[in-house]
Amino acid sequence: MEQGTIVKISGPLVAATGMSRANMGDVVRVGELGLTGEILEMRDGRASIQVYEETAGLKVGEPVHTTGLPLSVELGPGLVETIYDGIQRPLFKLIEKTGSNITRGVTEPALDHSKEWDFVATAKEGDEVSMGDIIGTVQETNAVLHKIMIPKGIEGTIKEIKSGTYTIDEVVAIVTDENGDDHDVTMLQRWPVRVQRPYVEKLPPNEPLITGQRVIDTMFPLAKGGTAAVPGPFGSGKTVVQHQLAKWAEVDIVVYIGCGERGNEMTDVLNEFPELEDPKTGEPLMKRTILIANTSDMPVAAREASVYTGITIAEYFRDMGYSVALMADSTSRWAEALREMSGRLEEMPGEEGYPAYLSSRLAQFYERAGKIICMGKDRRQGSLSAIGAVSPPGGDISEPVSQATLRIVKVFWGLDANLAHARHFPAINWLTSYSLYEDRLGPWLNEKVDKEFTSHRARMMRLLQEESELNEVVQLVGMDGLSKKDQMKLEICKVIREDYLHQNAFHEVDTYASMHKQFKLMDIILYYYDRCNEAIDKEINLDDLFFMPSREDIGRYKYLEESIADQGYDKIKQDIDAHIANLIREAGEADD
Repeated sequence: MEQGTIVKISGPLVAATGMSRANMGDVVRVGELGLTGEILEMRDGRASIQVYEETAGLKVGEPVHTTGLPLSVELGPGLVETIYDGIQRPLFKLIEKTGSNITRGVTEPALDHSKEWDFVATAKEGDEVSMGDIIGTVQETNAVLHKIMIPKGIEGTIKEIKSGTYTIDEVVAIVTDENGDDHDVTMLQRWPVRVQRPYVEKLPPNEPLITGQRVIDTMFPLAKGGTAAVPGPFGSGKTVVQHQLAKWAEVDIVVYIGCGERGNEMTDVLNEFPELEDPKTGEPLMKRTILIANTSDMPVAAREASVYTGITIAEYFRDMGYSVALMADSTSRWAEALREMSGRLEEMPGEEGYPAYLSSRLAQFYERAGKIICMGKDRRQGSLSAIGAVSPPGGDISEPVSQATLRIVKVFWGLDANLAHARHFPAINWLTSYSLYEDRLGPWLNEKVDKEFTSHRARMMRLLQEESELNEVVQLVGMDGLSKKDQMKLEICKVIREDYLHQNAFHEVDTYASMHKQFKLMDIILYYYDRCNEAIDKEINLDDLFFMPSREDIGRYKYLEESIADQGYDKIKQDIDAHIANLIREAGEADD
């Protein structure tokens, strides 16, 4: 282990000499306390080190030891339900060791190396195996079956394998390569976080990631393996949107990265998730969740590592053939950490002081999402969907992080402070948001939900766009200056906004809407609109149409349980027909 000497300390950046045999990206132990750091730059034996812990009290002349290994994560049974910091230290273990104020220089293995797991072999002796082949399983939680895969660098014939109870360090199988050498296989893998895990093939995104949020699933859908950004100013509901996606998205594993988040928001996540019931299994949601908590009071440099730690863990579960959702909240704080380190390295700044390589780093991160064919002979499919929150200062999305993100991601859920102040949640602005997956997902939605799904959606979007144009006219000439049909159009858009796009995350029924129920509600709203237009042609009074009882029933439809949603749908349709027929009959009698 090579030893260098500290020659300069500048906040989280430490320079050390005598490191000629170290490599860029190596993890080092800095100072007498052994603080964890990573080499960012090497010049003539002088290393620039990013330290992931508070550097106060470090002195020039203290030693620096290199481990010779890149920043890596431990992968194996025991990941699920754990809460880590940005460099994969288990927070609860650290608290047990040091108390609530975690002392510097403390390290703890990411996984419990003493815990025994029940390994069930699925491969047998004599099987040919290579990287990615599944050789056995471990029931990690009630919700997650952990699949043990052959790690990189091992290929050959299984010489020995047997089911039993093992720790993650014990040998579960022996593989003989073509040269006759034996290789031990354990349940533990290590992987460098800055290197993408390999796959066979990337597949086109043609299946939606269903979230149960109407404005997302209907208007701006995200594909499985897709990428999305949620930019918005303070208080617009970014974190609530992320929480809703984590709770309800149809995925097998959730990885939530709190990157530089305020402590109170992270506390909400840590308190909520263990209590939330997973709708799939009835177990707590934590049973399929990994949390990475890196709050704003933690050292800035650790933010930079946290997103890579999170996405590497997510890739590992994707390689098992699972569908994984990754929430990064927020990438702006990560970019700020890059800016700080870049400034201390005295690199040439780009726009607003961010490093010139900001766009490429963001692209590298989002590029690791996708729907893929995993390594292994069974050609199983896995997907990793990445959703990044962006916190532009003052909500101005023209700033570099938002713009660099929007150039990469395919879905933009633009949060609007005005909608949030009007208590419209999710505060996703339907005029500025977009999804580039719409065309790809259309055939799936038409086939699996209803053949009219995409045409209904297009019609609703068109109405909302026409509403914004009509509102400008109303401001000039007033409501009475519009034709009856235009007034009706404004009324139906109000219904779409209040009864369809608005969704109560804290209501036990409305918090999640199935695709079937979403379509039914969309169909009822458009049916009401069409029947009202027919009535207008027959000179029916607008107020009679606006205030009919069925109008209220449409608003209450979203609070109906899924089991009685179809009955409610049929009844509302019948009531609309009966009421309009009655109005037409009364109008005819009055004419007589």
